[in-house]
Amino acid sequence: MPMNFTAIDFETANSSSASACSVGLVKVRDGVVVDKVAWFIRPPAGHSEFLYWNTRIHGIVESDVADARTWDEQLPDLIEFADGDHLVAHNAGFDMGVIRAASAATFVETPSFSYLCSLAVARKTYHLDSYKLPVAAMAAGFEDFAHHDALADAEACAAIMVHAGRRHEADDLAHLAVLTGTRVGVIGPVPVEHAPAVLQ
Repeated sequence: MPMNFTAIDFETANSSSASACSVGLVKVRDGVVVDKVAWFIRPPAGHSEFLYWNTRIHGIVESDVADARTWDEQLPDLIEFADGDHLVAHNAGFDMGVIRAASAATFVETPSFSYLCSLAVARKTYHLDSYKLPVAAMAAGFEDFAHHDALADAEACAAIMVHAGRRHEADDLAHLAVLTGTRVGVIGPVPVEHAPAVLQ
């Protein structure tokens, strides 16, 4: 099963989508995790306050990111790791919103990516009382992870997509989108002739 993608998850310092303070990335090739990485991000001025509620959720405080690189400094590494993959994220609208907002706040162009939401796929794959990441991940056989740790959440998201792909006997990620009736979205200035098909 050529299920190839990069799973991504962000944590934010506050309610601003531009306040990314941590990212986790997991690369999947043929349905197997082959690489993973995570790092702290120093949010840009105007978006850098760490709110109690956010810290209570993910445990990251301002001192953790004091020596971290800013979004514009580390974005090339994110792009290099993803290497043209489809991105997948749980509630992908949030994570794609972080990419857009953090790029705008640091005056860099939003990178071009196609993406698929594991939350949407999970809703079309499992019959659950809740489709929150820990519950959907458990349905995929991925349990007891550190929820709200960016890397652990990205690994959980990857596990959902791989399990769903096998369950639906999908040829690849685009085929999985078709089989589940979910949508492959696009962010960034993707030329029309190179944009991936939007699948309904």
